[in-house]
Amino acid sequence: MTEIGGQPNRIEKNTKIKGDIISEADFRIDGKLDGNVKTSGKVVIGKDGYIHGKVECVNADIEGNFNGELLVSDLLSLKASAVIEGTVTVSKLAVEPGATFNASCTMKGKGATVASFKQNTNAGESAKAS
Repeated sequence: MTEIGGQPNRIEKNTKIKGDIISEADFRIDGKLDGNVKTSGKVVIGKDGYIHGKVECVNADIEGNFNGELLVSDLLSLKASAVIEGTVTVSKLAVEPGATFNASCTMKGKGATVASFKQNTNAGESAKAS
């Protein structure tokens, strides 16, 4: 997980943020975020991390909690401690035993793109094959 400058963006434990984040870099959330994340990189939700909102990214690794709409254009990896609720649109999904996955899930085939990822941020958009 690296950024152009060599460091990933981090929201540390015991930090609470309310609002939207737009970035081209990777993000690691170990704190709490009430809002949306849009990145052309990877999103990692640490074991103590929590996001309530919409996340749009290329790859995601989740150990903590997520509630909302998750749009991952490539790989979503759920660790054993993950708790996911809401709607998920993904190309590839890896789930470790023990993960809680209470979400409606749409799987897109190879070469699929998340339509709203770079073009617009309409809340009703999910995904379309390219």
